[in-house]
Amino acid sequence: MKIVVLDGHTLNPGDNPWTPVEAFGSLTVHERTPADLIVERAAGADILLTNKTPLDAATLAALPGLRMISVLATGYNVVDTAAARALGIPVCNVPGYGTDSVAEFVMALILDFYKRTAHHNQLVRQGAWERCPDFCFWDNPQFRELAGKTLGIIGFGEIGRRVGEIASAFRMKVLASSRSRQANPAYPFEWADADEIFSRADVVSLHCPLTPETQGLVHKDRLALMKPGAFLINTARGPLVVEQDLRAALDAGTLAGAACDVLSVEPPPSTNPLLGAPNLILTPHIAWATLEARQRLMNITAGNLAAFLAGSPVNVVNP
Repeated sequence: MKIVVLDGHTLNPGDNPWTPVEAFGSLTVHERTPADLIVERAAGADILLTNKTPLDAATLAALPGLRMISVLATGYNVVDTAAARALGIPVCNVPGYGTDSVAEFVMALILDFYKRTAHHNQLVRQGAWERCPDFCFWDNPQFRELAGKTLGIIGFGEIGRRVGEIASAFRMKVLASSRSRQANPAYPFEWADADEIFSRADVVSLHCPLTPETQGLVHKDRLALMKPGAFLINTARGPLVVEQDLRAALDAGTLAGAACDVLSVEPPPSTNPLLGAPNLILTPHIAWATLEARQRLMNITAGNLAAFLAGSPVNVVNP
């Protein structure tokens, strides 16, 4: 059994061994694979593992021996799943591995927005406290409590529900938007549509998948609905946000702040309108990347391989 990993560096930069996957065959790991080498490196593979390396219809057609694809992530839009289905290739993903990591990261962003601990630490080190005539000072118009604030969650899947659970522990009010409205978590929350969430929430956090329906979900009209003191968070997918519209809202000061862990193109080119935007936290797609989450991702991937080889594939996204 030949197993090829096309882009394994982010999953295992050296602290997360491939041992669970190696148990199932001959393993070749490429840290990164440029587009012009995908077919060459994947040739002869029975099982192909990819994170962000795209596998389109033409690539899949050039790999006649391929039996299975396992995406090293929850999102699987890098694979043409319809083409894989037509070729009889199951595509599996890894759900649930980063729920706590992403939810904790969202709360860290919310706390940073309201408390600005790192900012004030830097001010103290620059001598601002020493020069202050009072025993304390703060440089943050949003220096408020979370209790009583309203968090709006767009996409109430596993991660969205966990974010709501943590926010509820801070005594925030939780609004949720979901296509199915089937969730029933054990904490107080209220269903609302997207426009209502954007108009009512103090913080809006995006947790929906990227689909043709959700691409550009956050645009100038929705941003105009938000309170002047509101905060937008995107740890889901970059194209959910029209980046030029978000930049305009931040420049105009009609939105107090935003945080993006994801962008439309990653890494971003220097022309990305969000680079240099005021009142914006930009992090390099790391909400998912704790060691614990990556270890779970590795083990679930090994489980995907074991189930496939046993004839009962799991986590199949193109049945």
